Amino acid sequence: MFGPRRARQTAASVLAGAAAAATALLAAPTASAAPQPIVGGTATTTAAYPFVVQITDAAGSQFCGGTLVAAKKVVTAAHCMAGETTGSVRVVGGRTRLDGTDGTVSRVGRIWVNPDYRDATQGDDVAVLTLSTAMPYKPVSYVSSTQTNVYAAGTTARILGWGTTSENGTSANQLRTATVPVVSDSGCRSSYGADYVQSDMVCAGYSSGGVDTCQGDSGGPLLIGGVLAGITSWGEGCAEAGYPGVYTRLTTFSDQVTAQVDS
Repeated sequence: MFGPRRARQTAASVLAGAAAAATALLAAPTASAAPQPIVGGTATTTAAYPFVVQITDAAGSQFCGGTLVAAKKVVTAAHCMAGETTGSVRVVGGRTRLDGTDGTVSRVGRIWVNPDYRDATQGDDVAVLTLSTAMPYKPVSYVSSTQTNVYAAGTTARILGWGTTSENGTSANQLRTATVPVVSDSGCRSSYGADYVQSDMVCAGYSSGGVDTCQGDSGGPLLIGGVLAGITSWGEGCAEAGYPGVYTRLTTFSDQVTAQVDS
């Protein structure tokens, strides 16, 4: 049975990863050797994607990503919030680098986790955070419940995050991005069998692998046509051939998210 492979990192692993990444960049600054959190991706900035936020622990160590959909509302994965409280997490906007001090840091006033959530591989992997401080960055629109056609096989999707360089690898400092094609439901089912819940999930990636989200990218956005359409959820390994990334199918939960955004 397949298990989550994009689960949140511990604070200790993030700190160790950041140090290791810095060492690797100094020792081997070639493009091929540089860490790639989004496996196969390229460096980008929060100026280009102002709605992408870091989710950190109270000490400031990033462990998941999120997407700003309103000034005080962030969509992320339910599994990122497992065991968390409003006092244990922070949201950081406008900060491209993990070691930066710029941007806006907010405490969290309320955490909503889909009440049906049990495990990422069972679906319902969506959460909404209500921030104590409004973010001065442009939010992104998200899909409505009727926009199910956005997931047509072969459609180009964009992924973003600060996650690890490889499965169980180290994090690099800068936000990265990549594009991946949406995979058909039949194609995803052939990879994951009964663990693929079609109503709740969508897959994206190349059959040959090489480009994918990885640990620490959880909760971050899957954008289609510049609109939030999915949430980084789970997968088998990272960038493995035949195993695309699995994302929360946001159209299924759009009405629930809207209820939280409007509350």
